[in-house]
Amino acid sequence: QVQLVESGGGLVQAGGSLRLSCAASGSISSIKAMGWYRQAPGKQRDLVARITTGRTTTYADSVKGRFTISSGNAKTTVYLQMNSLKPEDTAVYYCNADRNVGDTFWGQGTQVTVSS
Repeated sequence: QVQLVESGGGLVQAGGSLRLSCAASGSISSIKAMGWYRQAPGKQRDLVARITTGRTTTYADSVKGRFTISSGNAKTTVYLQMNSLKPEDTAVYYCNADRNVGDTFWGQGTQVTVSS
């Protein structure tokens, strides 16, 4: 099992910035990628950004140029720097970890609210 603990959400005005953090613990040796997803009320959970252990990154088109995903030296902590935030970025943001054995784990979610 992998436990994911997120932090850094909150309320910010449009144009502002937030930084989300996610720390993984437990059976982390086989993690191959970590990422962030978000879910707005009444909508599906969508990928925001993802980073592999080889530090290959993937971004949703809607956040390219505004958000940056990175990982710590141990590659078991992942960060999401969110700049130029828009009201449409408002959602619950979930940390995700994929393992080589084929399973996926989720954090509890952190609320990000962007006011106009």
